[in-house]
Amino acid sequence: MADQAPPDTDTPENSTAGQDSPTTDRGEQKAGEDALKKLLRPVAGRLLTGRLLSALSAVLAVVPYIALVQIGAELLTGGAVIDDEAVNHWLLILIGSYTARLVIYFLALAVTHFADVALNHHIRRRMVRRFATVPLSWFTSTNFGRVRKGLQDDIGTVHQLIAHQPVEGTSAVVMPLALMLYAFIVDWRLGLLSIAVIPVYALSMLSTTRGMGEKTVEMDRRLGDVSARMVEFVTGISVVKAFGRVGRAHRSYQRSADEFYDFYLDWVKPLMLVSSVGQSVLAIPLILVVNLGGGALLVNAGYVSAADVLATSLIALLIPYSLETLMTGTWSRQLAGAAALRLTGLLETGVLGDSDAPQTPNGHDVTFDHVTYSYPGASNHAVEDVSFTLPAGTVTALVGPSGSGKSTIATLLARFDDPQEGTVSIGGVPVKNIADLYSHVGFVLQDPQLPSVSIRDNIALGRPDATDAEIRDAAASARVLEEIEALPEGFDTVYGRDAGLSGGQAQRVAIARALLVDAPVLILDEATALTDPESQHEIQQALSVLAEGRTVLVIAHRPEAITGVDRIIRVVDGRIVGAGADHTDSEVTA
Repeated sequence: MADQAPPDTDTPENSTAGQDSPTTDRGEQKAGEDALKKLLRPVAGRLLTGRLLSALSAVLAVVPYIALVQIGAELLTGGAVIDDEAVNHWLLILIGSYTARLVIYFLALAVTHFADVALNHHIRRRMVRRFATVPLSWFTSTNFGRVRKGLQDDIGTVHQLIAHQPVEGTSAVVMPLALMLYAFIVDWRLGLLSIAVIPVYALSMLSTTRGMGEKTVEMDRRLGDVSARMVEFVTGISVVKAFGRVGRAHRSYQRSADEFYDFYLDWVKPLMLVSSVGQSVLAIPLILVVNLGGGALLVNAGYVSAADVLATSLIALLIPYSLETLMTGTWSRQLAGAAALRLTGLLETGVLGDSDAPQTPNGHDVTFDHVTYSYPGASNHAVEDVSFTLPAGTVTALVGPSGSGKSTIATLLARFDDPQEGTVSIGGVPVKNIADLYSHVGFVLQDPQLPSVSIRDNIALGRPDATDAEIRDAAASARVLEEIEALPEGFDTVYGRDAGLSGGQAQRVAIARALLVDAPVLILDEATALTDPESQHEIQQALSVLAEGRTVLVIAHRPEAITGVDRIIRVVDGRIVGAGADHTDSEVTA
């Protein structure tokens, strides 16, 4: 039902990406941190366990270096006899402690990875439950892009923070601190040598990370815009190509991609030089020159042993890795904060409230009583002060130009959303209070929306308990039985995998689905608009069977295209401007 679509508030022209102030970005960064804490709450205990195991593993990393110094002391004593028993003792300690460290580290990663799996399952279950209760009008192309990004990209972004960062980040902090402490215990001069290059690197990194949080928020927002534009472009490519509008449809996506490219290049290019300086300072050859050169001087002076120098030099080589891990973890946390903010936004999408006392309609007449409705974010009403009644068992047509609001009126009857003012009722009961509404209201749309399951399951979608005989009868009444039986697997043919269907065949399968549900109120929204002329006759026959004895609301653009209806209601700019029993009647008698 695309007659009156919700406004697109996320177009590049309306987007504020790149225009937000640093204060706004800092606010979003703080909101992302809060959202991340909230999102991780179900697995907070497991993450803490992973951190504690990682810290224990990091402390154990000191033991092999102690053993290495002791072995070196035995081997480099200069004596004629080496104490083999002492060497073997410390060698066993070195191997045992290193193995124990690896085992504990593996257990820590296992705990956090299982926490990641559990959280992913928890988020997806919450999303399924939430999306089952949000207004159907919420599912626009832009929101489809948000859902895709949330379920694929954002959950993947949070994965790094859950499965790896608690372990790797904790180890990157505890292990160098423990090792540096040991280096100072060995000799304070060697301890100073092991950290000699860190201040230069820290200064370079401070200059590169200044404002990174705000820039990360802006980058993530721009990437989200590119992703949404891409989904919209790909989703509508068949239509825009058919009407020769590929250039215009592509322009929105191209503009978003170009804006992201310009932003990212301007941000990263000046940082490359500073980052290169920092990386060169932490280069392994330079670290070895400082530690081995300075250590050699201390050995010659008799302050330390060669084994001491070897151990502290190896410790110094681990520091760059730890610093890089911390930098990566900081970046991952900032990205994860933005992803968590989007995920929590999806998980907190507004839902349609359920009635505390569900009721059953007393009859099948439909009443719109002073109904007014606006799409979220829109400045004008899509439907304004609409009142009319559909007597039970009659066929009423809503006609009007594209964008007039007639399809929005129909969606309110199907409760795709609730109106801001007025009520829509069936049999004297507001639709929001009707128990199992879709057993009372059925609809056949322009796009039949067949999921990739068997044809049998497609027809029985609204009645999973239907028998094969009932499914066949519905297909026969919809004039599609012979086409289904001619498919490779008949009713067991999986739509889209084993075989496709023409537009007319798919529409008749949707009609068979509506026949099987047997809802007393029926909405037909341009059911033949996207089919070929040869299929329209078959569809019209199937619709005639479907409409018999039901309260029917038909949507059409032109009054002259409507035949066999009891009344026509004209809609312009969301208001009823005329109603009558023929095409020329213009009096408002709804």
